[in-house]
Amino acid sequence: MELEPLFTIKVNCHYCDQEFTTSRVRPSFKRAIKTDTDFCGYYRNENPDYYVVRVCPSCGFASTENSTERLNDRQKARFHEEIEARLIKRDYGGERDWEAALETYKLGLLCAQTINEKERIIASLLHHIAWLYRYKEDREQEKRFLQYSLESYIRVFETESDLGNDARLMYLIGELNRRTGNLNEAVKWFSRVINDKRIMDAAMIRASREQWALLREEMLNGGHELPEEMQD
Repeated sequence: MELEPLFTIKVNCHYCDQEFTTSRVRPSFKRAIKTDTDFCGYYRNENPDYYVVRVCPSCGFASTENSTERLNDRQKARFHEEIEARLIKRDYGGERDWEAALETYKLGLLCAQTINEKERIIASLLHHIAWLYRYKEDREQEKRFLQYSLESYIRVFETESDLGNDARLMYLIGELNRRTGNLNEAVKWFSRVINDKRIMDAAMIRASREQWALLREEMLNGGHELPEEMQD
């Protein structure tokens, strides 16, 4: 008997505490056939990124498995006033197409911003929305959400002080700067990963070297003046 790519799990809503089911992609189906340099994956079967956001069909509250689990009274009041009272409820528990995935991410982003969720969650939601637009080759919207996610990732770096040598985050900030055309900023972030002796993440150091070299070539071919970090 052939396995289906999707299975369901039961979760409790962080807002109304109702139990509901949501779909996930089986681990054996999660192998990407290609991955972009900012970690956007492409899949032969169901895309697991379509199922990251869990939406409660009873109240409409949307979250991820990394979201804040317990909402305080103020967060609940804000969600009720700004979202629940106006929302047309919908069940996203089954299979999702691109449109449904986009709806869940935008609802997840709205909920996260409304309850003042952790910045890292907001940055990730913005980044995933950019990926969804990339799948559709909507360059304008992709770049728009890449810029939003870049700004959000920078806030994560600045506010979570223990992440001063978070190589993956620093690499990602460099790569999103490159993708949004902020080339000199991209050079600075890649150089930080390469040159910071505290960073031991070999994969991110290697990726930063590769993107640094790619960026240098792009800047030379585009007639840009090379920043100090790139001059021999």
